[in-house]
Amino acid sequence: MRTKILPYFENKKMNEITASDVMKWQNELMAQKDENGKGLSATYRKTIHNQLSCIFNHACRYYQLKSNPARQAGCMGKEEVREMLFWTKEEYKCFSEAVMDKPQSFYAFEMLYWTGARLGEVLALTAEDFDFVKNTVRINKSYQRLEGKDLITTPKTPKSNRVIKLPKFLAEEIQEYISMIYGYKRTDRLFQVTKSFLHHEMERGCKLSRVKRIRIHDLRHSHISLLIDMGFSAVAIADRVGHESIDITYRYAHLFPSKQIEMADRLDMENASLELCMEG
Repeated sequence: MRTKILPYFENKKMNEITASDVMKWQNELMAQKDENGKGLSATYRKTIHNQLSCIFNHACRYYQLKSNPARQAGCMGKEEVREMLFWTKEEYKCFSEAVMDKPQSFYAFEMLYWTGARLGEVLALTAEDFDFVKNTVRINKSYQRLEGKDLITTPKTPKSNRVIKLPKFLAEEIQEYISMIYGYKRTDRLFQVTKSFLHHEMERGCKLSRVKRIRIHDLRHSHISLLIDMGFSAVAIADRVGHESIDITYRYAHLFPSKQIEMADRLDMENASLELCMEG
């Protein structure tokens, strides 16, 4: 907003901005280059345009603006679909053993892989969020670092507020970790590191273990893929990981060619059984 939208439109009334103005703005953004001669990514351009369009939509809905010039101008950029990578249990095991020398890293990655929680959600956790009688963890906040300051915010979406049941071994690991932290207060963040630190640790662990490189967010994909492979329903998985819509969970179906093979094998068995019955 401050660097990409306001510099172009802050001195104009909203009802004076035309589709032509928006198109000129789009052209200027598409022409921008950094010191390496690289322009804004298609995904980022689309995000910026969507923000501007949302402002006009709000004005149309609540302040009688007649039309949305950003919609009339048409969107710029497009959403880039990234390959969805994940680790198997065996790959994660190799990785986790490689980072075991740093407890903060090891236990943070354990939470990420075995709960499917988002990175910001894990970094915001305190001891008060855990119930070691019921073996649960409460997700109701997220951590980020902006302009050198630690910020605790609300989770990504309303559905992100949830309680996750922990496997017994993970609950025991977190209890062990809490007991190791010197001078720890129950309201302190359990993992007092930044996202950047864990990204570096991810790199280190991949190099040491020689497993394929994936992003930290792909640990969430890995957890979901594991649950689908274990046979859990999309509804149950969406509830556990805090998907706003079950449609998001269904996007993971392509990760499981083994399920397609299993389906085909089962259909073969059903057909063979039917043919035997008819012959009988």
